[in-house]
Amino acid sequence: MFANYKIGTPRKCKKQDITIKIGYFREVLILGAIDIGSNAARLLIAEVQEQNGLTHYTKLNLLRIPLRLGFDVFEHGRIRRDKTRLLIKTMKTFKLLLDLYEVEHFRIYATSAMRDASNSKEIIRRVKLSSGLKIEVISGTEEANILYENHLSANLIPGNVQLFVDVGGGSTEITLYIDNEVIQKESFNIGTIRLLQDHSPDEEWQRMKLFLKTHAKNIEGLQVIGSGGNINKVFSISKMKDGKPLSVNFIKKFHAEIQPLSLEERMLRYNLREDRAAVIAPALHIYIHILKWSGRSEIFVPKIGLADGIIKKLYQDIQKTSL
Repeated sequence: MFANYKIGTPRKCKKQDITIKIGYFREVLILGAIDIGSNAARLLIAEVQEQNGLTHYTKLNLLRIPLRLGFDVFEHGRIRRDKTRLLIKTMKTFKLLLDLYEVEHFRIYATSAMRDASNSKEIIRRVKLSSGLKIEVISGTEEANILYENHLSANLIPGNVQLFVDVGGGSTEITLYIDNEVIQKESFNIGTIRLLQDHSPDEEWQRMKLFLKTHAKNIEGLQVIGSGGNINKVFSISKMKDGKPLSVNFIKKFHAEIQPLSLEERMLRYNLREDRAAVIAPALHIYIHILKWSGRSEIFVPKIGLADGIIKKLYQDIQKTSL
């Protein structure tokens, strides 16, 4: 079950590494998560400890490398040689950081681009041989569940009827929750990189439209929750206070402003990285349609990511095995 964990030699406890809880000492855990997405790979290293009955997560390092694997996969059906070399270099770097931080357990998940790449098994084999790291490819449903559980555990948005939406480079995951129970869930091959390359077929858009109009549009009190780097960036640009929703009118206005700009103009005007500047407009296009078809005028953005969710899921699994 824990094939991706690195079980290291227990570290000698220091005073600051110990928390007293109900009469016993607990060492701080250092955990790692690697998220290999269609646009970027992220390494998150976090310190986890229990204190006064609460679990505290502290980020020690977050590194993002814009691999842009989806540009290969959605155009050519495979990850080509130069991207493969870059991925292997990235994973070797991540391995060094995992070792330097003395990470005790970690997991590595890959999403849409690796799911669709015809040569993914060969690349996973090469990464394992060169770095010792084992990549696990997860489904869109698993990805959505990890993201939502992260949101749920943090108690970020109140309410008992929620439509959780994660827009990535290769796919969009939509899950309807009522009283924290999954009612409907679906993954669509509609993503920012697919849109840039014109590889999101009309039938997928129609399928998404039907899903939202059937399962979301007429639900009273439904809240839409957005996840992903693009909607997080738009929320930051909006200057909205945490916990307040973004209106669809703001999203439409911002989309109209940024869409005609060149890549360089987007980067300069909004202080965007090149890879973010390339995909932010198609991401907004997707969110606008989701809000329209679900009959909603706003979206909550709790700033959660897959890597954060992996850390929390990993810790929960460790807790279960220690009982």
